[in-house]
Amino acid sequence: MCGIIALLRRPAAVQPVELSPLVDRLTEAGDRLEGDGETPRWEALGEAAAVAASVDRSLRGLNGAASLLADPQRAAELRLACERLDTLADRIEAAEASGDVPADQVEAINAGLIALRDPSWAIARDRLRAAEGIVDLMGSDPSPGALAAGLSLHQALSALDRLEVRGRDSAGIQLLVTGHDLDLDSSPVRALLEERRMPLFGSGAVRTPEGALSFVYKAAAEIGELGDNTASLRAAVLEDELLRLALESPNAWTMVLGHTRWASVGIISEANAHPQSSEELAAVAALRAGSNRGDVTPFTTAVLNGDVDNQADLAAAENLELPAEVTTDAKVIPVLWSRRLAEGMVSQTAFRNTVAPMEGSVAIAGHSAGQPDELMLALRGSGQALYVGLADDAFVIASEPYGIVEETARYVRMDGETPSDPANANATRGQIMRLNAAAAGSIDGITRWSYDGTELPLSEADVVTAEVTTRDIDRGDHPHFLLKELGDAPSSFAKTLRGKLLERTDGGHDVRLPAASLPEDVRGLLRAGTIDRVQVIGQGTAAVAGQSAAAVLDELAAGQLDIDPITATELSGFALRADMSDTL
Repeated sequence: MCGIIALLRRPAAVQPVELSPLVDRLTEAGDRLEGDGETPRWEALGEAAAVAASVDRSLRGLNGAASLLADPQRAAELRLACERLDTLADRIEAAEASGDVPADQVEAINAGLIALRDPSWAIARDRLRAAEGIVDLMGSDPSPGALAAGLSLHQALSALDRLEVRGRDSAGIQLLVTGHDLDLDSSPVRALLEERRMPLFGSGAVRTPEGALSFVYKAAAEIGELGDNTASLRAAVLEDELLRLALESPNAWTMVLGHTRWASVGIISEANAHPQSSEELAAVAALRAGSNRGDVTPFTTAVLNGDVDNQADLAAAENLELPAEVTTDAKVIPVLWSRRLAEGMVSQTAFRNTVAPMEGSVAIAGHSAGQPDELMLALRGSGQALYVGLADDAFVIASEPYGIVEETARYVRMDGETPSDPANANATRGQIMRLNAAAAGSIDGITRWSYDGTELPLSEADVVTAEVTTRDIDRGDHPHFLLKELGDAPSSFAKTLRGKLLERTDGGHDVRLPAASLPEDVRGLLRAGTIDRVQVIGQGTAAVAGQSAAAVLDELAAGQLDIDPITATELSGFALRADMSDTL
């Protein structure tokens, strides 16, 4: 149970967005929605939702964040405009509940409310929060390099906050900064580096591969709460004077690679937390002896979801010299990759030759300092996943869709199971990707291969749009996601019945359903006995609700219908028949 996050941002000059027109558009949309009557004009929901979605798109990425930082007054006005839209949406919901909207429009209105609330939430809780997050991490007047790094770091930490429901006993995040323009041999910088050797690549460790600066921050605790680890990582970043100096350069560019996990191989410790580095015993010994440049071989880092089942065999076959304190199976990945690079292989070939012999279900993200503008990904097996989000100016990589949707709904999903050549399934099952920062955010920046090296070209047909949003997955103030779901259950149930179950003045209720709820042709088939089976379908908590509905229907049908609850997976896997004309 782990989570991967990475951000690779396209180097580009900031092009500010004018905020005043965006405020005006939201205000005008609110005016049209409010109308002149007591009840807002629900007919204008679609238009208001389209405006809010357009404004949200304008505020995404580095350009949007820079614009919000540059004009705090207009940013505050955007927040107020979103709050007004939310209030109008509340009033429409109240009108639905009281029966003041046509019954045959309830579903369309509900869809319109969701379409409005999602971008309104995104503007207030994602775009504005990102600008605030940059200020928290980098100050109110960041340099261009600090601005880009701050946005990437904020997005990565936000994703880890969401992903740590998949595992939270340890977490880590690496920043590789190029173009920092620091003289690494100057006395002030050498003094700062001296404090940051950390031979086992623990929290605060700094390396200087290829003249770049690699910073890593980690947290490890067997007992803790959701959010503790990311709070620790944020605090470490805020205290890092060397990072701040590196990002002052206008040429600074930053790659971010992060991870959160439940330890399955190796004890819970900073040394075992990911990202892991390629440093073997010789490099560790050099660092312990006082060198700031212990990384004598190509410097690589990697994070792993899943287990490398044959890690011990690989380590023995290659005579890997690993520190005794590092016992995670992830360690063999950067070490083997570094060795292949040292043999003269190009980065993607070295990476493929590293991951191909590994057994088990794995998702891997890796970075080589020799190719700072590239990220390598690998996925094999059925137990893991990787998603490459296509943001406006960046690739956002995560092991769950909810790790990318704060910044983009568009992604390419890696396929770890389907062989590219069914006749040679073992060798061709699994995929490898190389992401290039020069075209970040576009499929043009992605090169994809099967595990045997066969290139698998991408097209727009490979791009999927996520249905989940950050509003769906927000944990709020709840310490656990389960508590949020339990707390939301009553209101969720009420929303399902809104506009359909109306309370009378005497305290009783009337049921009001549009004809579309049970069309006349279906009623006719029920009356004629053509339909004599009803299957109530759901998945997860919806399946539990379906069991209750099936029990009620079974009692009402009094034996005239065969009514069964069934999960969606059971239906699709085992209960489909060639002729289901007798089933509703």
